[in-house]
Amino acid sequence: MRFCSAAAFSMVALLTAGAAQAATVHYIATLTGADEVPANATAGKGTFTAELETDERTLVYRATYTGLTGPATMAHVHGPAAPGANAPPIVMVQNAASPISGVTLLTADQVDALVAGKLYFNVHTAANPGGEIRGQIKPD
Repeated sequence: MRFCSAAAFSMVALLTAGAAQAATVHYIATLTGADEVPANATAGKGTFTAELETDERTLVYRATYTGLTGPATMAHVHGPAAPGANAPPIVMVQNAASPISGVTLLTADQVDALVAGKLYFNVHTAANPGGEIRGQIKPD
């Protein structure tokens, strides 16, 4: 039978505690009409930023935009989808007026899609009900 020394036990405990700590990962998306599917020629543009707390799977997000053809009617995080493909919304924004902010809990599959670059954010208007501006969410 082998026993660990007190120093070795302390080192193992320290390493285990460090590995259990959550990380915060930053994400960003540039929102344009050219990234919508299908693309449109809007003058609208915006930015989506987020932080994922990996242990709890909590996503804190913010978005701002200007120049849309009219008031935003909806805004969502969609996925999973690669650039150029569409997917259903997975995070519904309560108030689509700029600036947008919120917090949501992601599932493990949604976190995997985020890490793989397969989530996007878009803002809808009456003139562009399928989405006026969109951006693929990627690490910042």
